[in-house]
Amino acid sequence: MQIVMPKVFHVAQTTLDHSGLQDYLEAIGVPDWVTDAPSEAEKLIEVGGRGCYRSFEPGMNKNVTKIREGNQPYLKNILKSEHGSVIEHAMDTYIFLDVSRVLTHELVRHRISSFSQESLRFVRLDHLKCYYPKAFSELPEPKKDQVYMEWSASFLEDERRQVRLATILELDKEGLSFASKKKLTSAMRRMAPIGLATMIMYSCNHRNYRWVIENRTSRHAEEEIRFTFARVFEEQYKRYPNLYQDAKVELVEGEIEVTFEHRKI
Repeated sequence: MQIVMPKVFHVAQTTLDHSGLQDYLEAIGVPDWVTDAPSEAEKLIEVGGRGCYRSFEPGMNKNVTKIREGNQPYLKNILKSEHGSVIEHAMDTYIFLDVSRVLTHELVRHRISSFSQESLRFVRLDHLKCYYPKAFSELPEPKKDQVYMEWSASFLEDERRQVRLATILELDKEGLSFASKKKLTSAMRRMAPIGLATMIMYSCNHRNYRWVIENRTSRHAEEEIRFTFARVFEEQYKRYPNLYQDAKVELVEGEIEVTFEHRKI
């Protein structure tokens, strides 16, 4: 048994096809248009918004006599006007490692998102890792020690049970087919604890990230998912300052809580 903390890895993001974008700008008559967007995702969102209103430069749309210059004020107005559809065009991907299946059961409720999770139909459990709740570690003595002893004894027995089952079922027997191993391993996972640490890959667009960050860093959210999405927010804000510029951050019970001025965009 090993106690672990959630680990957050940013692994992918939207990138532009610069040649295709330039062809588009030439086709609509603004080949020299440029922006000071700090990321390609924020540039793409700006292009989408300006395309909707034909507002790359004055005169393109006769109803528009003045346009906002600069990516920061432009995205600020996108957020303020709740033009959320353009924010959906840019996406990021994270891998969460050593997060419990408690967390993943909550995470997969969020749509529209994409998920790829470690499969216990294929992965045999012989060394269990787990997150130990802060709610337990902050208990007063002697209750703190009593709870830890109960918790650790339960997890150790779960780990030993998986090893014993593998022996009883002879999963390492020479000649046992992979299909048979998968079938038996799949059955064994039903005796694995929900607190078991696992891996999940998570992708979604920025409109959804804003919604999930606000919900999962809330003081009312479960502590492990609060910790995880606080790290996600820090990474998103660092990479896309204009897109998350309306964030309000407050320290609550030792962890950040994020709300957005423009909540539903």
